[in-house]
Amino acid sequence: MPISRREMLLHTGLLAGVTAMGRFAVADSTGTPQSGADANLFARLDEFVRQYMEEMHAPGMTLVLGDRKGVRRVVHYGLGDVERRAPVGEDELFEIGSISKSFVAVCLLQLHDEGKLNLHKPIVEYLPWFRIDSAFAPITTHHLLTHGAGLPGDVPMLPSDPSLRHRAAYAPGAHFHYCNMAYEALGYLAWTLDGRELPEVIRKRILEPLGMTQSEPVITLDVRDRLVKNYSAFQNDRPGTRDARLAEAAGLILTTGAGCVAATAKDMGAYLRMIANGGEGPNGRRLMSKDSFALFTKAHIVAPAFGPTASYGYGLAVDKLDGHTVVRHTGGMVSFMSSLLVDIDNGVGAFASINAQQGYRPTAVTQYAVQLMREQQASKPLPNIPAANPALRVPDAPDYAGSYQQSGGGKLVIQHDGDKLFLVRADGKVPLQPAGAPGAFVVADGGKSHFPLMFGRADEKDPKSAVVEVAWGSDWYTNSKYRGEQQFNVPKEWHSYVGHYRNESPWLGSMRIVLCKGRLWINGMMPLEAAGDRFNLRDEPHSPEWIQFGEVVNGRCMRLKFSGEDLWRVATA
Repeated sequence: MPISRREMLLHTGLLAGVTAMGRFAVADSTGTPQSGADANLFARLDEFVRQYMEEMHAPGMTLVLGDRKGVRRVVHYGLGDVERRAPVGEDELFEIGSISKSFVAVCLLQLHDEGKLNLHKPIVEYLPWFRIDSAFAPITTHHLLTHGAGLPGDVPMLPSDPSLRHRAAYAPGAHFHYCNMAYEALGYLAWTLDGRELPEVIRKRILEPLGMTQSEPVITLDVRDRLVKNYSAFQNDRPGTRDARLAEAAGLILTTGAGCVAATAKDMGAYLRMIANGGEGPNGRRLMSKDSFALFTKAHIVAPAFGPTASYGYGLAVDKLDGHTVVRHTGGMVSFMSSLLVDIDNGVGAFASINAQQGYRPTAVTQYAVQLMREQQASKPLPNIPAANPALRVPDAPDYAGSYQQSGGGKLVIQHDGDKLFLVRADGKVPLQPAGAPGAFVVADGGKSHFPLMFGRADEKDPKSAVVEVAWGSDWYTNSKYRGEQQFNVPKEWHSYVGHYRNESPWLGSMRIVLCKGRLWINGMMPLEAAGDRFNLRDEPHSPEWIQFGEVVNGRCMRLKFSGEDLWRVATA
């Protein structure tokens, strides 16, 4: 029943869309064959993108296809400005989010090639002001590059509290935990070794050598008028469905290594061509040595957050697709979603970005594009368009149907109609939409529900065992098949921790703490585990993230720290 923090961020307030796309627009700026193999490939890809964007209610998308020879196609779909019904512009920038991490890795590998960086030297020898406490071996650049440092992931490197030190949860390299803070630190490392701040390092070391002249290595309000118009959830403190209401996003300033690059699709074509060519840029000029490229794309650490077969290299996930080695990464910003995927065996790749934050990444598009190009390259039949993915389809819908009872007398009735699920209320039936994790569903009631429904099975390790319970925020219901505990005792002070906490940083936003089934939960999705004066997040067995509750006023906690960052209680449900 628990959901991971990354899944929670994707599905709490960040699932949103546009309710009507109107006529589907396709605008090629590079590559418009009227006949031949490419015409067939492009037509098939266009049809899948149309299907995908309509299913996901995406406003607009930019896409580039490339191979070792160069850019094969740049194409824009849908709307760049929903209100004006204007298409995506050819020169408009898209924020690429965490794909920027691979840019930071390239810069550091260049510094490694120049003899300025030892990847296995303790990071505090380069950054002595980095406040880390660890009972384990020293954390190195290698550990930060691979998300294996055991440090919290979504908080600033330099907390406002000068006494707070980030605590390593386990020996470096023992486990994977996605860590934005690690790449913030790596950006400072690049600045320290190169002598220029990170944006200029990226510009001089990557953008200019690759001819990425339209892209920007830093996101500021100075470039906002060059960005495609972009959107985020209208209600960003609760779960939303794919077709939930969007609002134009506020301007953003981001200059750290976790995600600071804004690019055009054409420029990203030059970047993926470099990867397809094993680190070689235009005119045979290498951006990094062959040895460094091998480190860049090596499977250093198992990375389950990226999928059951994925590992992580330096700034890129490393995986297999149809038996071929691929490197890939996604990027989620406040109002953009991106995906990059390169088949390094066959030298073909794709980048896509959508101008809204809707809780998913366009990986299905880049994956299908790469599969099409790879099969065409081998003179094989093109793969069929992937099956449709309707918003309300639940393959195992009958498993969840039935009546669930609350100890206090409340009742939930869940019905299924084929592969659809409904919550039955006095005023009618409300559809349930899968929320990306097994047993998690968003109540499609127009954003009125603050929590998803979280179903649990008799044996959490057996996905075929009977569904026996459902939690909805602080409310807990069971059916006749439930055989577990019914009564739970908790420390008295835990009741004071329940409430809605908020930080206006778009990366943190809202946390609603609820008490359910004898445990504290974040947003009714993620369990907390008491550990002395702190609570550990237990969406991952070895998560380094933690929560500490602060001052209590009139029986209500007024502040919590999430891995060192403050959120304050607000007087709302």
